[in-house]
Amino acid sequence: MNRPPAEAGRLDPVLAPPGTRLFHDAGSPSTAGWRAGLAEQTLVPTHCCFCGVQCGMYLRVDAGGKVFGVEPRNHDINRMRLCPKGINAYQQVNHPDRLTAPLLRRTRDEPFREVGWEEALDHTADRIRQIQTEYGRDAFGMLGGASLFTEKTYLVGKFARVALRTRHVDYNGRLCMVSAAGANKLAFGIDRAANPFADILQTDCLLIAGANVGECFPVMTQYVWGARDRGAVLIVVDPRETAVARTADVHVALRSGTDAAFFNAVLNVVVQEGLTDEPFLAAHTTGWEEVRTAVAAWTPGRAAEICGIPAEQVVRVARLFAGASRAMAWHARGIEHHTQGVENCLSVINLCTATGNLGRPGRGYGTITGQGNGQGGREHGQKADLLPGGRSILDPDHRRRISEIWGIDEAELPTAGTSMMEMVHQMSGREIRGLLGVCNNPFVSLPNYAVVKEGYDTLDFHAQCDFFLSETAANAHVVFPVTTWAEDEGVMANAEARVVKHNKAQEPPPGVRTDTWVLCELARRLGAGDKFDFAGSREVFDELRRASAGTVIDYAGITYERLEETGGIAWPCPTTEHPGTPRLFEDGRTYHPDGKVHLQVVGWHPPADPFDDDYPMRLTTGRTVAHFLSGNQTRRLDGLVEQTPRPWVEVHPSHGFRNGDPVRVVTRRGSTVLPALVTEAIRADHVFVPYHWPFPVAANQLTIDALDPRSKIPEYKVCAVRIERADAPDGAPAPPEPPVPPGHGTRPGARTPSTDPLPPTAPQGRGTAERG
Repeated sequence: MNRPPAEAGRLDPVLAPPGTRLFHDAGSPSTAGWRAGLAEQTLVPTHCCFCGVQCGMYLRVDAGGKVFGVEPRNHDINRMRLCPKGINAYQQVNHPDRLTAPLLRRTRDEPFREVGWEEALDHTADRIRQIQTEYGRDAFGMLGGASLFTEKTYLVGKFARVALRTRHVDYNGRLCMVSAAGANKLAFGIDRAANPFADILQTDCLLIAGANVGECFPVMTQYVWGARDRGAVLIVVDPRETAVARTADVHVALRSGTDAAFFNAVLNVVVQEGLTDEPFLAAHTTGWEEVRTAVAAWTPGRAAEICGIPAEQVVRVARLFAGASRAMAWHARGIEHHTQGVENCLSVINLCTATGNLGRPGRGYGTITGQGNGQGGREHGQKADLLPGGRSILDPDHRRRISEIWGIDEAELPTAGTSMMEMVHQMSGREIRGLLGVCNNPFVSLPNYAVVKEGYDTLDFHAQCDFFLSETAANAHVVFPVTTWAEDEGVMANAEARVVKHNKAQEPPPGVRTDTWVLCELARRLGAGDKFDFAGSREVFDELRRASAGTVIDYAGITYERLEETGGIAWPCPTTEHPGTPRLFEDGRTYHPDGKVHLQVVGWHPPADPFDDDYPMRLTTGRTVAHFLSGNQTRRLDGLVEQTPRPWVEVHPSHGFRNGDPVRVVTRRGSTVLPALVTEAIRADHVFVPYHWPFPVAANQLTIDALDPRSKIPEYKVCAVRIERADAPDGAPAPPEPPVPPGHGTRPGARTPSTDPLPPTAPQGRGTAERG
């Protein structure tokens, strides 16, 4: 058969498979005109700005010096993998919502106006002086953030103590890791995960408690699957059947707020069946006999009644974990966001220690950091009771050493302050009258929104640093436009306590400054400029290294050059010849003076919010794969918004709702109406609401502001609730946008609130395909 020759650049319709021609021609011109153009772009190696996994990535920078894309990096943390947030993160750098000039208003009744930096800084310094002169230095407070580079968290703590000379400083990591930190310090004398992620690949039994790894730390899932591939048993403890829980050998769907009861009962079975590692306990622990005696009362039947699970499941978990040659436990906010969060974490530590699972590959204990610098953010001084290097602000020797480095008299160094939520109550009570916030959004992230709004509204003066106008910044008097992570350099410590280096990829937009510059300029106006003579992050990091030397959290041997060369170094690292410490306790010693694990007796008590006929169910909250924390960044990225445009409420089918039905969720603090996502993946006595959105659909208008007495972490993961049928879901508001200067018209990319009445189409659990 004679065939006509194919036209130049076209496929022969006879030789090509059906549909290929349409596919080939749809993107005219043909692929002959495509080229990579690598000579016109630069790949800048860095790490993701979001969660505590800290995936390596390259930011793509065009010939004009602008970030325009991202590529996965073959870093050993993530091995070329990125999650949806990581893939989209670069889009915030040159986003039209970026703040590019300071905003100022004298009262909240006035609109913001763009002003110059001198006016904004001078006004802020004047208001700080006025408030502190009239009401005392502690009348002005400061709140930092755990998404800041470690150099900036160091500066937040130093600025508060040296420039403001106030005791009131804390940070939003108080809402994240402090229960784990408290437990780790009590048991081990050190605040970090004991094992690197890579050790998961060598375990025979992996227990994950209160961690939705698949959505909150997606790239960490590779380690879970790697362990499974070599035959490891997987145990997941979570009220919801998360994506990882669906693949587990055992899913313990316990009632939220009952974790300590469950783990005490598991340890009871381990003891009763002779599965403890007695030689390890005798050689390496204190307090074991007291713990053994206490857990004797925690029978599987007692725990089963409290937890709402079969007693046989307690026994099975005990035998699987204690019977494995190598076992590991990792946990996150699910067991930490409770009024007994520290005790919950201690109960997991007791189990690992009693079975001898510490200090070896495949045998250990880890806490999964939520924020990008959740680990590094609490190490060097922005936490209310800590100084750099994890030093106690109450310890005379620690105070003396830091005062010497900072060049101040020890008598000038304030004492310990209060926690983030306690500071809000002090705002309402007029004890704190002014506030400087850096990298936080309490209007979405703190519990009991009505109380938070009242506290902030009561402030005489409030300034906020951010690169987008968050809900909290929109309520301030002054807003300073600062850089994104891609416009500065610095370090973060991931969930393994591995310090990694972020590199600057582009210059900030005109009018934007670094947080470091802002704090140094304010310090100069407050008379402390000689203590803040830093040109940038490198100079701050050099001082931080000296301030941490000789502590448990020793960064002295970590340099930018070593981080670039190695891809990351786990602290402690006391000298530049030291390789770092990726795995703790390999020599059998902890960081207590006696080298022992100090085991702690753990009790159990019900959640703070009582259940009754009016509020019979349990509300729990958490993150989704498309969004991050308060959503100030991710709710502006169109791909992520398209994937998950609004919050919903997960309900069990037994309540009679269909997907998309409006459901009023009511607690003692507030209510909101959300579309139902009907799924068998949640207990019938629970509902779940993601927390990335503001009022009126904020999960945190519902949550209780009860705190763990030791860690002061709020009890986000359980409160009493009822659900009711409603007429229509509340609309999800679009993120705040900066004001448009007169004569500039409308802003590009302006968005409208989400009125979609349906929940996301993503398969959050079984039974979610139906949308009618």
